[in-house]
Amino acid sequence: MASFDLNINGQQKTVDVDPSTPLLWVLRDNLDMVGTKFGCGIAQCGACTVHLNGTAVRSCSLPVSAVTGQAVTTIEGLSEKGDHPVQKAWLQEDVPQCGYCQAGQIMTAAALLDKNANPSDEDIDAAMSGNLCRCGTYVRIKKAIKTAAQL
Repeated sequence: MASFDLNINGQQKTVDVDPSTPLLWVLRDNLDMVGTKFGCGIAQCGACTVHLNGTAVRSCSLPVSAVTGQAVTTIEGLSEKGDHPVQKAWLQEDVPQCGYCQAGQIMTAAALLDKNANPSDEDIDAAMSGNLCRCGTYVRIKKAIKTAAQL
């Protein structure tokens, strides 16, 4: 075990864990932040997406030792009141069906819009390609990203 000082959603947190523990499990098991979901465990589905210094990353394959001194933002920290433009657009376009993948989808979309305020269909497809939705709400996801870009 080792002690790690983490910057999670703008707050300093200290955890005592094995250095190889994936960030996902530190968030969920040690910090009781369960908005970030476990999907595949091999960084292929996107359910565990968080921001690391503003970039969308997969927390299931990222060891906690790799994030010290960096800013981690989870779905809980995207907006205190749930009023981030992507969150608002998600509701407006009725994106969620089962909802399981939505935190990862939202985090990936928010990172895209932070880097590209007016993405093309191709930009959206490229950015979102690593996020899987078992319910197949891809058309609504794309529409919501375009809506969020206008908000």
